[in-house]
Amino acid sequence: MTAALRAERVSLSFGDTPALRGAEFAADPGEIVAIMGPSGSGKSTLLHCLAGILVPDEGEIRVDGQRLDTMSEADRSALRRDRFGFVFQFGQLVPELTAAENVALPLLLSGTRRGEAVKRAEKELSRLGLDGLGGRRSGELSGGQAQRVALARALAGSPRVIFADEPTGSLDSLTGEQVMDLLVGAAREQGTTVVIVTHDARVAAYADREVMVRDGRVTSPVGLS
Repeated sequence: MTAALRAERVSLSFGDTPALRGAEFAADPGEIVAIMGPSGSGKSTLLHCLAGILVPDEGEIRVDGQRLDTMSEADRSALRRDRFGFVFQFGQLVPELTAAENVALPLLLSGTRRGEAVKRAEKELSRLGLDGLGGRRSGELSGGQAQRVALARALAGSPRVIFADEPTGSLDSLTGEQVMDLLVGAAREQGTTVVIVTHDARVAAYADREVMVRDGRVTSPVGLS
């Protein structure tokens, strides 16, 4: 089986400060993997390299066998838009847009007609228990509601991979559990690979497997051989 996502010998420095030192990572299609490690260990940097947001100085990153690190910025942007979904700690919703418009935005950017994009957005919001909230802006939503909108946005395009960076970090424990239940359930339904960066063992427990990053290196099993 080809790994949905694989990193080999990935190194990256910010100036004279090394952030990743030969990091290795792999995830199966449909697998949920938690990346753990202390603050400053390089776990978020690894996620950003896997997602094509950052380009490593050395090493290779492949998505379904295709080299990501050698793509142009335009091609990486298109890949992130069309095949990846993202959930960050604070949701990062566009405040001027309604919840439904936030969910529909990546679909519109990928060329989906507005009517179809809004229809799919409303469907995702309903699936995540947000019926009737599509017309609200982010300032009119609770933290848990806003994070579920962000999750709906990530799922709306049926992504190949979802990247979640501390997705419950701004939520209370109960709301965080609800968001993780929804993330895992939705990913299982779609067969999506999910990569979660977290320092919280309770969040990592939702994953099929955990990897540990320390000093820019993955120090526990990375998955596929």
